[in-house]
Amino acid sequence: MSSDEELAVMAVACDYVLKSAKKSKKGRRMWSKEWLLKRKSFSHINLLNELKGEPDDWRNYLRMDEDTYVELLEMVTPLIKRQDTVMRSAISAHERLTATLRYLATGRNYHDLRFSTIISPQALSEIIPETCSAIYKVLQPKYMKFPTTETEWKSISEGFEEVCNFPNCVGAVDGKHVQIKPPPGSGAFYYNYKGYNSLVLMAICNANYEFIMCNFGTNGRISDGGVIACTHFYTKLKNKTLKLPPATCPRNSNRELPFVFVGDEAFALRSDFLKPYSQNDLNHDRKIYNYRLSRARCKIENSFGILSARFQVLQTAIGLHIESIDKVVMACCVLHNFLRRKCSQSYTPLDSLDQENRTDGTVQMGLRANPEQLANLQRSHSRNFSSEASHVRQEFTHFFNEEGALSWQERMIQ
Repeated sequence: MSSDEELAVMAVACDYVLKSAKKSKKGRRMWSKEWLLKRKSFSHINLLNELKGEPDDWRNYLRMDEDTYVELLEMVTPLIKRQDTVMRSAISAHERLTATLRYLATGRNYHDLRFSTIISPQALSEIIPETCSAIYKVLQPKYMKFPTTETEWKSISEGFEEVCNFPNCVGAVDGKHVQIKPPPGSGAFYYNYKGYNSLVLMAICNANYEFIMCNFGTNGRISDGGVIACTHFYTKLKNKTLKLPPATCPRNSNRELPFVFVGDEAFALRSDFLKPYSQNDLNHDRKIYNYRLSRARCKIENSFGILSARFQVLQTAIGLHIESIDKVVMACCVLHNFLRRKCSQSYTPLDSLDQENRTDGTVQMGLRANPEQLANLQRSHSRNFSSEASHVRQEFTHFFNEEGALSWQERMIQ
């Protein structure tokens, strides 16, 4: 190729580059879509202003009444408020909190939620986990405090004795699988026996359907017994450092009974942790014991049912990073306790809970419940346990069949 031809080719190439650059410059997009810049006009905040005159609709929209929302907003604002910049106005704490509560209440994905919040999915992906973390941080010390003294444990046991006729019970324990979309390349690591990918929420509740301990994040392949073994709670239980009260005699009894937790057959029997007798090895007295144990254990089943019904994000396959899922689930748990105390009548109306007639023991199942959960205890293989643990279970069995018997319990096992 001659020098003239080379110069001609170079000229054509330079001309192409210049035209491409000009086209690229002209086609550069704005930093935000125009409709997202009109948040003040179209955001669901405007709808909330209209709902102030309709308290029932407000509660349904954010899962709490206006006064409770204002109190929560005041607490989290210092942690989520952002300053305006010379480029644009910051998304307010009010908008951040309402977007987060709406996400927890509905489980809608970020791309869907942007149309009501007028906030981009990219911004929501930062705002919602950050706000969930702030909610947990401000509420946990007061509303999900783990007992640390004998007096606090006794207060919980009094609730179970009053409501469930189960003396010396300091908590009902169970695990819940929270469905997730697994991270790429995780294989079957999160795949559980129910046939989907999950992380396990292990929790303990009191007789008022409030969580006193939540542990989340173990992959769904692990059984409930394996999950609880990895918690700080179980380590302290085995090391006898929970500061549980010493064994005492229940009212109208001379029988000393230790303070215990209750759970289903997925857990190991211990002298401080009771579970039902196997369905394959029952007699009359053991059926009575299983029935009485199930009345206390149903508190945690109800708590999980209420939690999922009110925060429907837990009914979806959550498609966030694992760290963000942890923040979302723990925020739901602490909000559950907060709302149980602040506005229990609207958050959990009576028809959402199991109602028991204290005269004849009949149960009106709540809207959130599985009607078979009282009668059908989970089956599992038999396990080895200490003679001390067996003795404690036998003592509770004798108590429920003798001085602690209820007038209607015989009919409930027929």
